[in-house]
Order: sequence, then structure tokens, then C-alpha cells
Amino acid sequence: MPPLGALESMMVTVILCTILVSVAYWKKVLTWDGALAAFVIGMIIGFFGDVMWVALLLIFLITSFAATKYKFVVKEAKHLQEGVRGERRAKNVLANGIVPAIVALLSFFHSTDYSLLAIVFITPISVAAADTLASELGMLSDKTYLITTFEKVKAGTNGGISLYGQFWALIAAAYTSIVGWFFLSIFSPGLIDKPVLILVPLIIGFIGCQIDSVLGATLEERGLLTKGGVNLAATGLGAIIALMVMIWIS
Repeated sequence: MPPLGALESMMVTVILCTILVSVAYWKKVLTWDGALAAFVIGMIIGFFGDVMWVALLLIFLITSFAATKYKFVVKEAKHLQEGVRGERRAKNVLANGIVPAIVALLSFFHSTDYSLLAIVFITPISVAAADTLASELGMLSDKTYLITTFEKVKAGTNGGISLYGQFWALIAAAYTSIVGWFFLSIFSPGLIDKPVLILVPLIIGFIGCQIDSVLGATLEERGLLTKGGVNLAATGLGAIIALMVMIWIS
């Protein structure tokens, strides 16, 4: 399939971003400021990166929405839900979207192998997806332990992990990596010839989720980082590790 022209790519990006934020706002997945932030992030990624990168964001949003709404009544009863009805605000969107946007900007201003930055782009989304599912589904477990001491804690505690949450973190990292690799391979024959590269965002995505938990149990618990700061740090570290790995194996 031939790549889209610049004008076609811009038009598809605008349409995708408009549909994405409109549906997300309508379904109360995002607040108005969250929808605006998502639109800006999506436009940056589509204009400077690739229109298929925006499509991957849509997959992430759908997955996050499904995880958030799953057994929402139970989460609400425990006062563990995000926002009022599970909606995300601009700070949540920016915490998980800034790093992918930066990777898109790098791909535009620095001519390099597409496969390299495509994998780097998938990785922070894999980290975010793993963390989201681990949090949203893991909080339903009655057996939650602090990642730093393995002391039993209440569900929703900063840095709390569970076997159930870890299982879904791995599923999310694998799902995002496989779907992302497939989407980005459409315009990159070189990428589709290297399915082993799926392991990079998959492994780092799962590890990034653990980094997020450690930061939550330490820096966030002490008030040195906000939840958004923890998410930004985890996705940022994930992207940096992925870049180092890709440079090493290239």
C-alpha cells in the first residue's frame, strides 16, 4: 500500500482526531479540556509523525475506555474511580501523550530509519496501556501489595500491585505492541519483515508499568511527583530505553 501524500495525510489526521475526541467527549471518556488536549496531541503526532500513529492512539483510547468502565460500579463503591465517571482530564492526556508527541517531532526533524522511531513511538503507548489496565483492573483484586516492600495494602494505594493487575499489564503491553507493529507496518515493509521487534515495546511496556509503580510508591507517596508526573516519567523512560535498544540492535 503506497504512503499517503502530505495533503491526504493532513486531511485524514484532522478527520481521525475530530472523530476520536468527539466520540470520547460524547461517551464521557474525556472532559472538554481532555478532549482539546487529545486533539492537539493527535494533530502533532499525525502532522509530524504518521497518520497511522494516530490510529494507534485510537486503539489505546478504546482499550482504556473499556478497562475504565469494566465493573465501574464496584470501583465507584470503593471510591477508586478516575474523576466522577471515569473521565480523563487534560492533565491525564498530556501525561501519557507528551512523550509520543515528542517522538513524532523527532521523526520529522531528524531523518532516520522509520522502523527505529516507529518502535520507539509504540513503546510509551505500551507503557501507558499496561499501567492503565494494571490500575483499572488490578484495583478489583483483594490481594494488593506494595511493590517496594510487598506489604499488603488497600487497592488503589500508590505503588500497589496485584497478580491480577500484573497479568493485565502484560496483556496490554502485548496487545498494544502487536497491534501497533501491524498498524505501523502498513507503510513500512522493513518493519513487517522484522516481527521480532514486537518484543521491544512489549517487554519495555511491561517493565515501564513496574517503574510507574515504584515511582508511585516512593516519589508520589512523598509528594515529590503527582500521578501525572509519574506517568510522564514512566513513559519517558520507556521511550529512552526503547531508543537505546533500537540503536544497539540496528
